[in-house]
Amino acid sequence: MEKSTRTAEGRARRAANSKDAIALLKADHRQVEKWFAAFKKARAASRKNTLAKQICHALKVHTTIEEEIFYPAFLAATQDEEIHHEAEVEHDGAKKLIAEIEGAGPDDEYFDARVKVLSEMIKHHVKEEERPGGMFAAARKSDMDLDALGQRMKARKDQLADRKLDA
Repeated sequence: MEKSTRTAEGRARRAANSKDAIALLKADHRQVEKWFAAFKKARAASRKNTLAKQICHALKVHTTIEEEIFYPAFLAATQDEEIHHEAEVEHDGAKKLIAEIEGAGPDDEYFDARVKVLSEMIKHHVKEEERPGGMFAAARKSDMDLDALGQRMKARKDQLADRKLDA
């Protein structure tokens, strides 16, 4: 394994174990990016289907904890409606595409295209959240209790992990 891959995986593991809300969200981002990369390389329909299911479920859990816990706290602490509303609209678009992917399956001629477009949507969304001056930077500058939020988000994530979620 390359050093950069080991380092990134180590950071993701540490972040997942962190109490910090932003670290938890970033760890989710890295995991989904990894699965999208594996999907892009996959050739077998069964492998693509498995990866697409993992991606869709992880994104549904992720969007749920953001929308239920992180985004309301962010809006209350920063009053930044522009960043908040853009994130919510991006989630709505992703959820629609997730529902289409789950409803179609790998035999659908648009399956790969839908997953590719979802990947691009998520890359854009992640970039917006993580960029300097983005949502995460604004959250760090605010009075948000990121450790307490992280604990709540982790508990909710654990609760949702094994559930079947509607998009």
